[in-house]
Order: sequence, then C-alpha cells, then structure tokens
Amino acid sequence: MAGNTPKDWKNYDDFAAGIATNRLPQTSALNGTSHGIRLDDNRLIMIEIGDGSIDWNDGRRTVKARLDVVEVAPDTYFLDIDFADGLEAETLVLNTATRRALSVRSIVRSKEEAAGEPQVKQIYMPGRLDGGTLSGSQPAPSRDLIGLRAHYTYSPNHVYEHTYLSSERYAWQNLVGVQRGHGDVDMATTYKFAENQYVFGFREFKIPVASTFFYNFDDLRSTGKFLGVTGQGAVENNKAGAFIRKVSMTYYLPGEEPV
Repeated sequence: MAGNTPKDWKNYDDFAAGIATNRLPQTSALNGTSHGIRLDDNRLIMIEIGDGSIDWNDGRRTVKARLDVVEVAPDTYFLDIDFADGLEAETLVLNTATRRALSVRSIVRSKEEAAGEPQVKQIYMPGRLDGGTLSGSQPAPSRDLIGLRAHYTYSPNHVYEHTYLSSERYAWQNLVGVQRGHGDVDMATTYKFAENQYVFGFREFKIPVASTFFYNFDDLRSTGKFLGVTGQGAVENNKAGAFIRKVSMTYYLPGEEPV
C-alpha cells in the first residue's frame, strides 16, 4: 500500500467479501456459441463460450480462461474473462441484437511501472460483433453522469455513495460496511453503451484495485467486478453487483462545467 495511506485504511480483501450479494445471476444463454469481436484498434477477438469457461484468441494469446456471464439488459451481456496469469482481466459488453461491443482491459502493474498513477490501469475500446446488421449508436465516452449522486447497495453490509465529479474523476464514501467513514476521489471513465446504459470504471490510488461496472438505469441495477491486490499480495478478480438509488443531480452554468 502507498506510503500516504491512512493506518486504518482497509485492503481490497477486507471489503470484497459479500459485495456480490445483490448481483444479478449468471446466465447460460451464450453457452455453446462462438463470436468474433472486431475492436476499433483493429484487434480481432475470437471466442467460444462454454459453461464457466471461454476459448480465447486475440492474436496475443490463445487460451482457455475462466468466464463470468450476466445478462444485464435485453440482448446485452457482461462477460468477464479471468486469465490464468491473474495480472490481467478483460471485460466485454456485447449486444447480440445491435452487434455493438465494448472491451475494458484491466491490468495490474508493478508499483514502479505505475509511477504515481493508479497501479491497476484500464484500456477501453469500442467495437462490433462480426456478422449481422449493425444498429444503434457506437459506445463512446460520456459526460451524462457528471453531477449525479447515487447510492449503491451491494449487500446489507455494503452501501456506497458515488458522486460523479467530471469526465475524469468521481468521489466515493462508504455509508455502511467495514470502510464506513472512508472515502476518496479516484480516476474514472464512463462510456455510454445504449440509452440509459453505461459502462463505468474507476482506478483507486490508495490501494491497487480497479473496477468495471455496467449500469442499467432502467432497472436500477449495477453489475461488475473488481481486479486488485489483496493485503497479502495476491491478485484477485471478484464479482460485485448492487441496487442503484439516484439521490440528486447537480447542474452547471454554461462555461462552468467540469472537464
């Protein structure tokens, strides 16, 4: 942990236990299917989906990896791929009707490589599913959440408040749980995937952890994961999910909007 971390600050594993209590269930709807995902950086990912596993080929690696799949909206799936080396995980959000896709790679770096940045970095890249007719809008960075304050109930013992400050940062504080009274401002990224659907990720400074979440504001459900390093130095990729309650919205005068 960083030298400026308060002495009573909790490790990743201290708050991760039970944080998937309110998560949507996994689905087998994609079992036995194969897909090609063509990303905007010309990366082509070929996948074959099994029961809890995925055969993966993206040109860099050809492996069988652990897989978590949740249907987060109609025809929309949150796929989290947990590679065996543990230092990298990739999340794919796919809509099998519109053929739209978004990839989020989360990578655990050494403290030396991070050099003052969050130790777990993320790379966002939109794309499309091969085949079929493309429809809807391309996933893209969004400012829609700026000014929103919302509460996320992951379990009876995990309630967090988020305030979305700008296109680059958000603030959080723990209202119920082992981190109660703790909070911080961390780096964040928001992509709009479809109407009332967003992919949100944050990267913490005080502990080595990053998250990727899909927000469905029609159903007020959040589905996601954390990739981070425990207090014992082990890398863990853990599921999470919450009920969302919108609390308030701040509106800015023209010319005074956050970055």
